[in-house]
Amino acid sequence: MKKLAQEQVKAEFDAALQRSPLLGRPGFLIRRLHQIHCGLFLDETQGHDVTPVQYSLLTTLSMIGETDQITLANEIGLERTSVAEVIARLEKKGLLLRKQSTADRRVKLVKLSRKGQYLLKKLETKVQKAHERTVEALPEEDRALFILQLIRLVEANNDIGSAPFKLDLTK
Repeated sequence: MKKLAQEQVKAEFDAALQRSPLLGRPGFLIRRLHQIHCGLFLDETQGHDVTPVQYSLLTTLSMIGETDQITLANEIGLERTSVAEVIARLEKKGLLLRKQSTADRRVKLVKLSRKGQYLLKKLETKVQKAHERTVEALPEEDRALFILQLIRLVEANNDIGSAPFKLDLTK
């Protein structure tokens, strides 16, 4: 049975490569799946003017509470300059509050506003639906394995790139 499954996988993979050699490239597929997920996310959250990156930042702030931009950048695996831009947009929308740290006047602290907390609660089921739609083409019994394989790839390569993701949000 296992041999048959491996042969079926190889045949399906070879057929995909016949359709396009790009389908054999992990980077292309990851980028394309990200584009698809962003489209699904925006479709599900229509009218709320929030992107997946903004939602990740808001969600992380809801878990860790008030923090500085550098810590927040490390928590979500995004460059500090990008985080600063996202924070400015979210603050302009009234979803975040920023203030100067009393311990270090050079540091700005950021936290969710009530409006930001409300938006997160309101979007929770919509965002979950976007996540489900992203993987719905896979058999239900394969979805957790697919996500686990993505986790393995991220964890194995986390230190590569300009903005590693802090893997343990409890510390």
